[in-house]
Amino acid sequence: MAGVGKVNRIAIGADHAGFQLKEQIKAYLNAQGYGLEDCGTFSEEAVDYPTIAVSVANLVSEGRCDRGIIIDGAGIGSAMAANKVPGVRAALCYDVTSARNAREHNNANVLTLGARLIGVGLAQQIVDVFLSTECSEERHLRRAAMIGEVQGGTPAVSAPAPAPGPSDPQSISPEDLERIARQVAATLSTGEGISRETRETICGELICGLCADCIQRNPEGVRRMMEETGVDRISLGPGGSGVPQDLTQYIDHTLLKPEATADQIRHLCQEAREYSFAAVCVNPNWVPLAREVLAGSSVKVCTVVGFPLGAHQPEVKALEARRAIREGAREIDMVINVGALKGGDLALVERDIRAVAEACRDGGAILKVIIEAVLLTDEEKVQACQLAKKARADYVKTSTGFSSGGATVHDVALMSDTVKGTRMGVKAAGGIRSFADAEKMIQAGATRIGASAGVRIVKEAKGATVSA
Repeated sequence: MAGVGKVNRIAIGADHAGFQLKEQIKAYLNAQGYGLEDCGTFSEEAVDYPTIAVSVANLVSEGRCDRGIIIDGAGIGSAMAANKVPGVRAALCYDVTSARNAREHNNANVLTLGARLIGVGLAQQIVDVFLSTECSEERHLRRAAMIGEVQGGTPAVSAPAPAPGPSDPQSISPEDLERIARQVAATLSTGEGISRETRETICGELICGLCADCIQRNPEGVRRMMEETGVDRISLGPGGSGVPQDLTQYIDHTLLKPEATADQIRHLCQEAREYSFAAVCVNPNWVPLAREVLAGSSVKVCTVVGFPLGAHQPEVKALEARRAIREGAREIDMVINVGALKGGDLALVERDIRAVAEACRDGGAILKVIIEAVLLTDEEKVQACQLAKKARADYVKTSTGFSSGGATVHDVALMSDTVKGTRMGVKAAGGIRSFADAEKMIQAGATRIGASAGVRIVKEAKGATVSA
């Protein structure tokens, strides 16, 4: 199979453990117009997975299909069997990152999946990446060819690679360099990456840092800037003025009480629909219900991980996040290991955050890191924000609302200052019960507000009388 080329026909197969997921993937691919060759099995009666795997692999090896997909309980045995067929490079993929790597670096032409390890949502994402990603770098194609030489009994030996240099094809590619440059530009707050015309349109200053005056004086110019740079939120820093009256875009409508009922969750979601809140935040067991009630709306489903103490193992938090994402969560609020931070084990805290961050990236979800600021010194708050930034989280968040205190203006300002110059946001949560509270947090630098009193806040912002 060539390194670059359109995928038209796919061989697919599964044993009894993978039958149901195979049928779901088949329907998904049929809807996209792919041609499929189904190698079985066709029921949940027990079969031997090597037979199915080899049937799929042969179709790919013979060139009758462009790619292959094999599904069993864990995906391991099918990969082993398929890789015995000459010309086949089968890869077991368990997330989006491994699927992309299997294609970009290994030119894999057969994908194996474990039906007992992943759900249909994640499986569809993995299949999408596996079918759309190409292996085009010469060094990767050469190394994939070496695998074929091993299959044919020829030692995979090549001349020693030269030391990378400016003209060496193994040094950084122009595409990589351009991507890095775009990422650097996006993190700067000096207007870098924004066209001269747009910056002059906003406020006439070519080094505009998007101050509060710009947002107030020329919202259309700022909207153009956001479109050019891909920014989806703007943080109003300390000392800002002219806070917008319509606060719905900042609010995560929240109900995390352990005694919350299904009817209360439905009501929460209906309010979120009515007021167009950014998200609802519920405990993990309510994610499927929230997804159902909010279907067709712009309101995202957010849930909590490692909540409320943060004392879970990183691997457990990552698994919890992956399951929530499969069930419909698009935002994850995780609690850090507070004790590890206070004890100076910063490596554990970073590993803790990174494990969930990777799960969120794989599932296309946003990660907000709860630092439980009330339990930390200012130095520890800064450390927590820096670790969240290093682990590539999307937001830092003040509080769970279940400790001895919630968000304070001081904490929000400190956290906002620590992550400034990045695309990270700051979520203030805990004890925000009025428009005045929310207004102070936004002035201090909050870009999200977590509040169970969201409806009250919005009504106060619009001048409505709210009874106590």
